[in-house]
Amino acid sequence: MRTSTLLPLALLVLLPSAAQADIFKCTDADGRITYTNDRSLGRGCVRLESDLPVSSVPAPVRRPAATPPQGSSSPGAFPRVSPADQRSRDDARREVLSNELAGEESALAEAEKALAEQESIRHGDERNYQKVLDRLQPFKDKVELHKRNIEALRREISGLR
Repeated sequence: MRTSTLLPLALLVLLPSAAQADIFKCTDADGRITYTNDRSLGRGCVRLESDLPVSSVPAPVRRPAATPPQGSSSPGAFPRVSPADQRSRDDARREVLSNELAGEESALAEAEKALAEQESIRHGDERNYQKVLDRLQPFKDKVELHKRNIEALRREISGLR
């Protein structure tokens, strides 16, 4: 009877030492931290002190991202526009850009006229030619600005479907 009680007692004494293992804190490339007893699972593994408590909380389940339907480059919940609506929107945009282009062309004509007027005028205090160039520079800048705007509007209109 004494051996029958001694054997389970001896097993209970040896059992906790068998369950004792080194614990490693591993960090993967995405920065996720994992606690494990197998050091080979990750590169950034550090052995933890055995007296530190380790909580084991399961990681949240990662759900795969919803994929849009085949042939669609927009998400599934994104509102779709009918071809007729899109065509009317494109036509309205083309009309607005055409109006802006006409306004820029008339502003360019006025700026070129003002530059030509200023080039024909000579003031008595402008004996130095640099003073003439300084006076004309804002007019030249305005002409260049309108030319760049016209160029940009023409590119925008040519890009419409």
